[in-house]
Amino acid sequence: MIKLVCFTAAMSIGATGALAAVPSQFAGANLLPLAKITLAQARSTALAAHPGQITDQELEKERGGTGLRYSFDIKNHGKTFEVGVDARTGKVLENDREGPNPD
Repeated sequence: MIKLVCFTAAMSIGATGALAAVPSQFAGANLLPLAKITLAQARSTALAAHPGQITDQELEKERGGTGLRYSFDIKNHGKTFEVGVDARTGKVLENDREGPNPD
């Protein structure tokens, strides 16, 4: 248990060295050392691009930008949007409405 807590804490240290909260169910947490933007910074950027409630989040290797992005599903007024934030630059790469069956 102690090793898991230490591993989670180590994985959540951002570019500034500050400790950020990492959800226990976070897909792509193993990629955090490659990111220059913290999860908290990416969440803030995504919500600024599309206000609402984040219902899903992940860090993934994907084409576009620098190849590493945070992906957020944001629900607002019954509609879900996918907002992608480049994990190295902080730029919004995607802000599109999800279809009837979001992934």
